[in-house]
Amino acid sequence: MNYKDFEDFKKEIIEDHRPWGSFRRFPHQGVSSIKIITVKPGALLSLQYHNKRDEFWVVLDDGLEITIGEKKIQPKRGDEIWIPRGTLHRAKGIGKEEARFFELWIGESEEDDIVRVEDIYKR
Repeated sequence: MNYKDFEDFKKEIIEDHRPWGSFRRFPHQGVSSIKIITVKPGALLSLQYHNKRDEFWVVLDDGLEITIGEKKIQPKRGDEIWIPRGTLHRAKGIGKEEARFFELWIGESEEDDIVRVEDIYKR
């Protein structure tokens, strides 16, 4: 399943409240990968984009700087980020501890769908 944008994807998120708290169930139709990515302090992922997938990130820890297009943000734990296919993006560890984010790939895709524009590790 392809979602036309973040609003379309969010319509499929189910939130349920229970006596002990709550949970959010994310759609899995059209998801080709689920990852938790850990970024070391001072580390920088490549500036990249994808042709075949959108990405949905949930920030698990403070201490990240996220670039999406021309915009840089410092999201807080729990923030949700939508990265449409074709959009330049990267993550940088800016805290004193490792920082993680949860990543869903929306669309049929593999690791070879990474188009690196800039990469300090020369990949």
